[in-house]
Amino acid sequence: MSARSHVARERRLAEIGVLAVMVLWALNFIVVKSAVAVLPPVGFTFLRFVIASTTLLLLLRWREGSIGLPRRDLIAISGLGALGFGVYQILWTTGLTTIPAGDSALIIASTPVIVAILAVMAGSDVLTRAKLSGGVISFLGVAIVIASGPGLTIGQSIAGEAITLLAALCWSVYLAFGATFLGRQTPLRATAWATVAGTIVLAPVAIVQLATAGLTELPVDALGAVLYSGFLAAGVSNVIVQNGVKVIGPTRTSAYQFLVPALAVVLAALLLTEPIRPGQVLGGIVIVAGVLVTRGGFPFRIAPARG
Repeated sequence: MSARSHVARERRLAEIGVLAVMVLWALNFIVVKSAVAVLPPVGFTFLRFVIASTTLLLLLRWREGSIGLPRRDLIAISGLGALGFGVYQILWTTGLTTIPAGDSALIIASTPVIVAILAVMAGSDVLTRAKLSGGVISFLGVAIVIASGPGLTIGQSIAGEAITLLAALCWSVYLAFGATFLGRQTPLRATAWATVAGTIVLAPVAIVQLATAGLTELPVDALGAVLYSGFLAAGVSNVIVQNGVKVIGPTRTSAYQFLVPALAVVLAALLLTEPIRPGQVLGGIVIVAGVLVTRGGFPFRIAPARG
């Protein structure tokens, strides 16, 4: 196999892996929405991240022979992990307790555009007219979703949507700036330490929530949600995403996230009986249009990564 063919195969496998993660993440909105009805949101997230951190560290030790991280990268990766996993998860799960799973997924869909803009600040990409235009279009779509919310008032609903949008910003910072360190560290090593840092951030809030929740035992369905969300959605999936960032770039990797809201809205309708509102459909189409404008092409075309 020629070097060119090997690179093309590596890129193709990376994109297929990222696509598979989008399915897992879409289902995760449903899993988490159901679980936080039983467990406190940050408490649930902490439990699944304990599983994710343990899984990733064991996998790192098995695959690479050690779990250490050079000091020059430890502070930066830990800081990004604290923001991208810790703060993000606190905001996202808290917002999810007050808004429908479909709305949450649609708002998080603004991430690719935010990543494209932040990647310019990180020095891993350049700002183009397409990215600027796509950003405006996507945020218009987010506004449509928020405005179409059931019984929207200046209160719990709008607060939940604002918190979710802030969560999207935190995750975007992690993706855009984390790409800088993947040239020196493997996706598995960087993700493992970022996840550990996020777990540490979650711990204080989670311990308080779990201590005051009055739970005497963990329900079987909640345990299943913790295992699914911790091992697959937070553990294995993030390694695959970081590999995508390394192989095809942060902007292109995050662009696939537009698939998540469509899948999540459909799954929420099927599994949670959440109604599919016209505003969700229209807002979702506008968000997808903005993402496509931002990345400048059809999302399944294999093309060289930028930056």
